[in-house]
Amino acid sequence: MGILGKIALLTGGGDAPGLNGVIRAIVKTVKYRYGIEEVIGFRDGFAGLVRNNYVSLNLERVSGILHRGGTILGTSNRDNPFRFPVVVNEKVTYQDVSRQALENLRALGVEVLIAIGGDGSLSIGQEFHKLGLKVIGVPKTIDNDLWATDVTFGFDTAVTTATEALDKLHTTAESHHRIMILEVMGRYAGWIALHAGMAGGADVILIPEIPYDLRKVREKIEERRKHGKLFSIIVVAEGAVEQGGDMVVAKLVEGSTDPVRLGGVGQVVADRLGELTGLETRVTVLGHLQRGGSPSAYDRILATRFGVKAAELAAQGPWGQMVALRGSEITAVPLDEAVKQLKKVDPRGEMVAAARAVGISFGV
Repeated sequence: MGILGKIALLTGGGDAPGLNGVIRAIVKTVKYRYGIEEVIGFRDGFAGLVRNNYVSLNLERVSGILHRGGTILGTSNRDNPFRFPVVVNEKVTYQDVSRQALENLRALGVEVLIAIGGDGSLSIGQEFHKLGLKVIGVPKTIDNDLWATDVTFGFDTAVTTATEALDKLHTTAESHHRIMILEVMGRYAGWIALHAGMAGGADVILIPEIPYDLRKVREKIEERRKHGKLFSIIVVAEGAVEQGGDMVVAKLVEGSTDPVRLGGVGQVVADRLGELTGLETRVTVLGHLQRGGSPSAYDRILATRFGVKAAELAAQGPWGQMVALRGSEITAVPLDEAVKQLKKVDPRGEMVAAARAVGISFGV
């Protein structure tokens, strides 16, 4: 075995189906392969690391959690140890408490930290690695926007949830001859919208990578009506942007690793289309339903494979790596490569071309 100390893990950022599968796989792998009886699990992401709030994870604690959504450890996307909220004289200030976090790890005898999270959490993990801590990253986001891995766990479940919503919207849209708009998550990438839109038979898909023109959307709707299709289904990614316009921001969250909260573009599109077409338009914002529920079989398997690889790297090195899916193989890539940029939909890629080939409009 490559380490002498303990292994710790945490789950940071937004929750995603499959997090418990990763936790379970790590604990079971270090037990059965390396003889380590327990793993330290910090509660509520990096907040637990700063506040020394943790639980001992053993086989008993991870039994029966593979099918559960969320994370048994809790999570947070507002507690960056390098800019941590501290109340001073009844006012919130932000301080670098990373040394306190490192001291907590040393006192517990922790030598390796496994950070399970998206680009924000993994960027924090990379900063700790620069300070000398052995860090392993596990990519987690329903948005599928991490650069160094082909797929992130949680994405498949989110797409399935959105697809099921589109199936239901189809029947009511057809009954009432309406334009139905489904707003989905994804931040600055259109992966959920693209995949769900194709799987759910959408007529229009609007994504951040292809700024839209609502006149072109109107043309698609009018074309359908000429052919007797009196309803239309539109999927809108929360980060979709009109040509010459800006993303629709719902609010800003101070202290968060990702302070911008997108939301509301579906209603903006609905209002404009109603004016342009004179047709009744309804909006469904899927929101956090995409994060919840039991993970799909694919996500359970991917989470397990990621967890096994993370445990191997934690025990043997090399450290400063993130586990990743490349093709059909689980591998590892340097953390600094993993967080250097977001993975976005290629407007000229095969998936967009396939969608266009079956008549889906992107509003251009």
